[in-house]
Amino acid sequence: MPEVLLLRSASSILRTEFLNRLLPGGPGFVHKLSFVRNLQYRQGVRRCVRSRAFHQPSSLTDGQPLSKESLNHALEFSVPEKVHKAHWDAPETANLFSNMAIPSRSHQHCMRASVSPCPHQPLAFAEEALWTTRADGHVRLRVDPSCPQFPYTVHRMFYEALDKYGDLNALGFKHQDKWEHISYSQYYLLARRAAKGFLKLGLERAHSVAILGFNSPEWFFSAVGTVFAGGIITGIYTTSSPEACQYIAHDCRANVIVVDTQKQLEKILKIWKQLPHLKAVVIYKEPPPNKMTNVYTMEEFMELGNEVPEEALDAIIDTQQPNQCCVLVYTSGTTGNPKGVMLSQDNITWTARYGSQAGDIQPAEVQQEVVVSYLPLSHIAAQIYDLWTGIQWGAQVCFAEPDALKGSLVNTLREVEPTSHMGVPRVWEKIMERIQEAAAQSGFIRRKMLLWAMSVTLEQNLTCAGSNLKPFTTRLADYLVLAKVRQALGFAKCQKNFYGAAPMTAETQHFFLGLNIRLYAGYGLSETSGPHFMSSPYNYRLYSSGKVVPGCRVKLVNQDAEGIGEICLWGRTIFMGYLNMEDKTCEAIDEEGWLHTGDAGRLDADGFLYITGRLKELIITAGGENVPPLPIEEAVKMELPIISNAMLIGDQRKFLSMLLTLKCTLDPDTSDPTDNLTEQAVEFCQRVGSRATTVSEIVGKKDEAVYQAIEEGIRRVNINAAARPYHIQKWAILERDFSISGGELGPTMKLKRLTVLEKYKDIIDSFYQEQKM
Repeated sequence: MPEVLLLRSASSILRTEFLNRLLPGGPGFVHKLSFVRNLQYRQGVRRCVRSRAFHQPSSLTDGQPLSKESLNHALEFSVPEKVHKAHWDAPETANLFSNMAIPSRSHQHCMRASVSPCPHQPLAFAEEALWTTRADGHVRLRVDPSCPQFPYTVHRMFYEALDKYGDLNALGFKHQDKWEHISYSQYYLLARRAAKGFLKLGLERAHSVAILGFNSPEWFFSAVGTVFAGGIITGIYTTSSPEACQYIAHDCRANVIVVDTQKQLEKILKIWKQLPHLKAVVIYKEPPPNKMTNVYTMEEFMELGNEVPEEALDAIIDTQQPNQCCVLVYTSGTTGNPKGVMLSQDNITWTARYGSQAGDIQPAEVQQEVVVSYLPLSHIAAQIYDLWTGIQWGAQVCFAEPDALKGSLVNTLREVEPTSHMGVPRVWEKIMERIQEAAAQSGFIRRKMLLWAMSVTLEQNLTCAGSNLKPFTTRLADYLVLAKVRQALGFAKCQKNFYGAAPMTAETQHFFLGLNIRLYAGYGLSETSGPHFMSSPYNYRLYSSGKVVPGCRVKLVNQDAEGIGEICLWGRTIFMGYLNMEDKTCEAIDEEGWLHTGDAGRLDADGFLYITGRLKELIITAGGENVPPLPIEEAVKMELPIISNAMLIGDQRKFLSMLLTLKCTLDPDTSDPTDNLTEQAVEFCQRVGSRATTVSEIVGKKDEAVYQAIEEGIRRVNINAAARPYHIQKWAILERDFSISGGELGPTMKLKRLTVLEKYKDIIDSFYQEQKM
């Protein structure tokens, strides 16, 4: 009896009988196939797997040892294509090589880890431009001599991982309250099966497969299968409206859209007539309400792949180039229509390797990293961290429940116990608030113990950040209290905790340092394939975004007296261009290939980057003063722990004003802000002499004690301001906290300033109308 792939899925797609139909030989077949592929690479030949190897019984499928006859039966060898020498681009190449310093240890490691050329992928990049706006375009790669990894494709990356990690668990998912796992061998076969399914449905080269669903194994193998099939993977936020889905699906020329639920299917059905390239929809978590033309369940879709020969897929894989587009990431569109950020196969494979190395992510040979996937995969941070880096290093990726951000994430963390974890600042803030609420409800002695432990630990981490020698009291605090808190959070084994995508307050960073949890920042954009700067246990400085990833470059232009300038980036992370937007691409990338980020920052003497804000967000008052809003907003939140969001206003105005929201609990079903104050906010009220427990009590009745306390806090912030033009002269508390549903926050919890200005225009105008009277 052939080996059985023991998989189950809540959506019934990964059922045992379904996976058994993948290959008669189960996982054992994949291991033998891996041996064959390695043999071919060593002999310098290109493999061409016959479809009969996947459908006819042989020693490859019955668990018997490999023989010469079985190899001949299963495979057909052909002469390798001629390999052309690759030519790469680097600005001022001659100067770089003549003046290049001795590589640092990180650069030396980067050079040692470089990958040998793939024998069946001819490369000739010298003729290509640095950018393109065509989905079928190619670009010249920006290769720094300190980190000259040979370019290779996503399939090559996966196949090398398969050789090393085939038996390891790749994907974990919950089924009937039990964790089930998919190995890397099974993952690879599912991706190939999906690729053939997409080809059968009519996926054309340089067209997209769009995925509209929560993180899952189906999301992953659909994404990888899209790339294998020569398509472009395009994620769409699950919170997107039908109109937003239509814009993206039309712009990326989606041939297929994959959805998880009937709710998402309904969005696509409403807009299908406006999508001329759309040929089919695949639904994987729920069956469609009734049979519909060109709408397939995942089981039906995967069955379609049986009709496409393996050799047809292999031929497509063999023609792929590292400098062609394979991923589209759409920006949030806060200043207009979303822009389609085109990422090449080299962007993905290079960043998955070196961006993660800079964050000290370990290969499975050293330690298999375990991560929890829950952030939207349509965002580059989650996609590069969960999906592509996972394949590169053989990590085990476990999927959270769809309601992760509504409260179930901590339960998943406890069960999985990740070794590495990433969250946007708002996620870390919610964890902080949950701990504060639990502490407020605990007994007096327990609460005092926690406060003592966090106090001594924070002091140690702030004063002796780089020291491994901990005083006895710090070690005692960790043993008696903090280790138990980390275990309750699911972080008992977590060695690296990352954040990115938005600024984090000093309050939040201090809170987690008090728990002996360092939060490592990364800096990058969709346009840099994710991380261009990384922090790690070996590259850490509080409040900084870390150091530039080896092999990448940074420069600051138009620096002021304090050394603050626009951050410009260069390297293998830089995107290909904006799809169909030549003017926007030319604005972003200069003639030397530098990406102008629009972010302002400074570099310290050791190369650590500090972000000071967005150039577009810089407030220029009527008096001509340039005021960066972020430092003032953070100062207010630090001074007043009742404040959830603070937004500074004053562009082209005579003075600065501010909109404030209060910390409140979230609805467990919708994640929308409620009227009830958090425990921390209630504590603040009690401390200043108010009995208020809701936002409406404070705002509706203009609670004198709270308003007076806020006024005093803002006065203290003004005293510490650099000059009088930086003073906040007027402020108002809004009746509801900012949220995604309210439109004030984007999908990654970034503040949408233009939306806030428009939504609360009357309140803002009242600040300045009164001034005129």
